[in-house]
Amino acid sequence: MFDKKFTRRSILAAGTTAALTMPFIRPSWAAPDQVRALMWEAYLLPDQITAFEETNKVKFVPTFFDGNSEAYNKLRVGGSKEFDLVQADGFWPQLYYREKLLRTVDYAKVPNAGGYLPEFQAAAFDVLSEPEAGGKIGFPFCWGAYGITYDAGKVAPEKTETLECMFNADYSGMLSTSSRFEENIALAALLVTDRLGSRIKPRPDGKPFNPYVLTDEELTEIEKLLVQQKALLLTRYQDNPTLFQLLQSGAVVAATEFAQVFRQLLTAESQGAPAVDFRHALKMKEGGLGWVDTWLVTSGVEDGPKLDLCYNFIDIMISAPVMKKIGEVAGCSTTVDLRAISTEDERKLFLMDRSSEIADLFMFDQPSSPEKWERVWSNVQAA
Repeated sequence: MFDKKFTRRSILAAGTTAALTMPFIRPSWAAPDQVRALMWEAYLLPDQITAFEETNKVKFVPTFFDGNSEAYNKLRVGGSKEFDLVQADGFWPQLYYREKLLRTVDYAKVPNAGGYLPEFQAAAFDVLSEPEAGGKIGFPFCWGAYGITYDAGKVAPEKTETLECMFNADYSGMLSTSSRFEENIALAALLVTDRLGSRIKPRPDGKPFNPYVLTDEELTEIEKLLVQQKALLLTRYQDNPTLFQLLQSGAVVAATEFAQVFRQLLTAESQGAPAVDFRHALKMKEGGLGWVDTWLVTSGVEDGPKLDLCYNFIDIMISAPVMKKIGEVAGCSTTVDLRAISTEDERKLFLMDRSSEIADLFMFDQPSSPEKWERVWSNVQAA
């Protein structure tokens, strides 16, 4: 997904639960007084939270996390009783559900779920379906990919139809990738497994190919490929402002990123920066990496007033006007169809007409062997 460090932690949430001055025990039949959410910070809109609190006479209590692993650990330690709502992306909701941290949800109770783009409607988006009965376990929210942003004046668009672009010696010293090891390894895995032809062979887990579940042979070849790539890179950027400067200055002609810098470059041009034909490739012939952020209801929420409040909150968050604000603030594409209330420039900027490409992307997942992946990355860095 886009660089979470830069985009998902950019807004400070307002409001904490006021301390009670005397002991008070609420009767079990009374309406809830809190909705507690474990979420990414950049998706919190203070004005919407205030309106939700005032309308429902409750306090919205957010707790923020930096990444899926942190949220997962919080939920495992009694978190399903401490949080009502949680956000996650890619295949992480399936992991939460397998470990009984989530409950199933009812789209009929959330009217704005009818406004999803075709790819994210209940019948089409299988990532949020429970394996057994096919019930839904969450609501898609925002989406994106770890694609290639490039200067089409210096890199022919057909070159970006393959991941070979990011390992092409013709662009030596003019390429850049992020410093995030999981995305680097998973993207290299798509190229390596395509070269080896190993995708069609029986996989280690007996399931269809997943770039996060790799054999030792594949990891060895990935390490070699990333070491080769290292000599071609100008740098591995640490944050989006750095990559923005590298691309705008022309020092870098192609880079893998979450499309946020692509949006910043287009916005800068509309505000008077020199015109450059920047484009963003989501899916290459070997495949691509995608993510979909979701709203989930924890297994600690039972049928009743608290569940109704959770549905009400999610319904507000996925309404078209609110989603448009979130897209602008967080710099990401939304799963809700906003084309009718957006300009042509906004449709291009937020990839609104390209949502069909998400269907062919491999969703972010947890590496099957974090220790092996970390060892591969350490060897690449030391090379």
